[in-house]
Amino acid sequence: MDLLQLATNLSKVYMRNDKVEAVLLGGSVARRWQDDYSDIELFIFWKESPNEQDRKNPIEEVDGNIIDFHPYEEEEWSETYITEGIKLEISSFLTDTIHRILDEVITCHDTDLDKQCLAATIFDGVPLGGKEIIDSLKKKVEVYPEELGEAMIRENLDLGNRWSNREALLAREDWLMLYKVITSVQSNIMGMLFGLNRLYVHHPAFKWQKQTLEKMKTAPKNITESLPSVLIDSPEKGIREIEGILQEVYELIQRTHPEIDLTSVMERTRFLRPQRQGE
Repeated sequence: MDLLQLATNLSKVYMRNDKVEAVLLGGSVARRWQDDYSDIELFIFWKESPNEQDRKNPIEEVDGNIIDFHPYEEEEWSETYITEGIKLEISSFLTDTIHRILDEVITCHDTDLDKQCLAATIFDGVPLGGKEIIDSLKKKVEVYPEELGEAMIRENLDLGNRWSNREALLAREDWLMLYKVITSVQSNIMGMLFGLNRLYVHHPAFKWQKQTLEKMKTAPKNITESLPSVLIDSPEKGIREIEGILQEVYELIQRTHPEIDLTSVMERTRFLRPQRQGE
């Protein structure tokens, strides 16, 4: 099944509704990262609020089988359905809402990941209908603000107090908590790297990590292999790997953002929970 062709065909169905201003293809298909498990993500931009039937008509027209159908929540309508054996994830927004959210990211340097995901979708997305509307949105996000990059770095510098417990968790073989700490720190590293590389975060859980890291020019050496391997190697080796990666990331920040004082951050990162010595 050609996912791009199916998405194009479906966009024409949505564009028949006069309330729809544009249709954008997002997700892995738009970024050409798709694999055998990929679905189609369509973003529908409306000039006025759709009613329930507006949303169901396209599904009925393509004999879709509804999996989820959510009401208006957090400024979005969303539904999931299957047609021709392919899962469709549909996200609908008022076009005015998208403009406002992009302004918050670009002008106000809002680091909210859900908002950034919309900016990333606009940046990477493929217009399937309403090209002029989408071009105007793409114009807003074509230059990633330096201030947003700095805000992303600052927001992710603090690794939290649990990082100082890593040696204790290793010694206790407290694996569940240890890996929660490791994944949390990995998320911080990813957040800093997105800021360093001035890239919009495209998924709040940093999905497609390998492909994302391959795009990053400002990053520790061999980061594409070393960061994911933290969760595959032995716990102790993983901890040592992530300590080294953190050191390299901080050095990159010092070199590219000298205005950010990392003195206290690096001290907290190196700190370990004291081990009581026997008498």
